[in-house]
Amino acid sequence: MPFNINSPMRKFFLLMIIPLLVFGCSSQPPTADPVQSEDTAQSADTAQPVETTQEGEPYPQIGMGMRSGMGMRHHSRIPAGYSGLSNPVETNNESIQRGGELYETHCASCHGESGLGEGPAGVNLDPPASPIAHTSKMLSDDYLFWRISEGGTEFETAMPAWKNILEEDQIWDLMNYFRVLGREGKAAVETFQAERQDEMLSEALDQGLIDKTQANSFKLVHEALEDFMLSHSDLAGSMDERESAALQALIEGGTLSAAQVNTFIEVHDLLSASGLMP
Repeated sequence: MPFNINSPMRKFFLLMIIPLLVFGCSSQPPTADPVQSEDTAQSADTAQPVETTQEGEPYPQIGMGMRSGMGMRHHSRIPAGYSGLSNPVETNNESIQRGGELYETHCASCHGESGLGEGPAGVNLDPPASPIAHTSKMLSDDYLFWRISEGGTEFETAMPAWKNILEEDQIWDLMNYFRVLGREGKAAVETFQAERQDEMLSEALDQGLIDKTQANSFKLVHEALEDFMLSHSDLAGSMDERESAALQALIEGGTLSAAQVNTFIEVHDLLSASGLMP
């Protein structure tokens, strides 16, 4: 089924698997068009022409599909006042040490010593504490600063608004520590990712929601997408815009085909609709 620009755009949450992929295209990935909500989307008579692949298919634009749980939170639009912020604190030993001390004091009880959400106060929360060692590597500075500052009230999570407790520089120090935590615990993070993805796809196969070919395509596209985003930290915009730009670059570079990406998004929608995707 080809991508249809007139159908609701599908969204997906980045899950697991992180080794680096060598990408043989341009060092500057293309910038995705801004993702619009249904309320603000352009009408058909004013919409801009859709850029297409060599096969004549529209590039996949991640935008308006179903989301729930962590995926909904991670793909929310960053509000004015936070959008565009970047970490002004250098990632040096001093910042990492300060961030580590703050993490032990304020975060480890929920997010865990390894940052994978295994803290004793976090495992029984609804929703549970996020695996910050993994997710922080995929999220932008402005998104992380927003979510830490404002807490989880907007998304009905238990995280407090840390802007009432920590100074801005302390939040930036925490973010530096999050990302180092993920790198230093790479083996644990990769195991965590792989186990959860395998469990999800195995259950979907058992339920007859997808077949083995679809599962393999999902894993292939997901791995390439994560690898590309991790090795191209200069991707700008919201998570949806960054993902769309990455997918376009991967298609243009020949790493993925539009058909593979289409299958990936279809499987994602099935997993999300079934409740298997967090």
